[in-house]
Amino acid sequence: MCMEITLDYIQDGLRLCKYLTVPKVETAVYLALVLEKPLLVEGPAGVGKTEIAKVLAELLQTDLIRLQCYEGLDESKALYEWNYQKQLLRIQTDTAQALSWEGASEHIFSQDYLLKRPLLQAISARQKVVLLIDEVDKADEEFEAFLLELLSDFQVSIPELGTVRAVHRPVVILTSNRVRELSEALKRRCLHLYIDFPGVEMEAKIIALKVVNLDENLQRQVARFVNNLRKLDVKKPPSIAETLDWARALLALGVKELDVQAVKRSLNLLLKHEEDIRLAEGRLGDFLRGPSA
Repeated sequence: MCMEITLDYIQDGLRLCKYLTVPKVETAVYLALVLEKPLLVEGPAGVGKTEIAKVLAELLQTDLIRLQCYEGLDESKALYEWNYQKQLLRIQTDTAQALSWEGASEHIFSQDYLLKRPLLQAISARQKVVLLIDEVDKADEEFEAFLLELLSDFQVSIPELGTVRAVHRPVVILTSNRVRELSEALKRRCLHLYIDFPGVEMEAKIIALKVVNLDENLQRQVARFVNNLRKLDVKKPPSIAETLDWARALLALGVKELDVQAVKRSLNLLLKHEEDIRLAEGRLGDFLRGPSA
């Protein structure tokens, strides 16, 4: 990956990859690349945080390596573990050949028996890759502390092999839905970016770009309606991806203009909890009559 990274290149590249956003996002992505700093992207679920990493991999023409975080995630799933079955077979073979333990251990604790997980894959890659550490706020605080060495020096320690240092620093994107507050130590190692849901105008442009052949008036109606839904006290506000799915569904159903009937029969594409659907159905008249508040 040999190219000059400029702010114009990032701006044009994001648009070329059909990722519409605002200048602060473009600037944060650019600075993360030129400063070689991890970028921590926070915001509600479904605003396009993960998509930044996917688009960057496409833009930089490199691989995307993804670590999905969850409660209980540990080093063996994130960094590496030994291939125990393969090691056992080698030990059995060496035992049959009367090889000493010292000789056998030289083999079984080598790269050939190492199973690389996302973090080790990223720092040992032969080219600069994009490393996505997705929903880091779902991982335990112990795992977050473990990440500090990686994000500080881009190296990890494997007791049997020593320190593995990155040949090429990966482009690191961390995402957080703010399920819990992240530590100050982690934040200090990252550039920070907060993304919220787009307004009506921006979401209408996203729909126009992603859903071909949808009537321009319907694009804006969809964006306005979804914007109003997100203002309700629902368990899960519709994501941008769900907005696009709904727009495609309306196109497939031949809907030309939003009305109560069209919304009711397809509202489950936007809202995934029955109580949210009932809440929204009680406000359909208001949402379909006027502009968003």
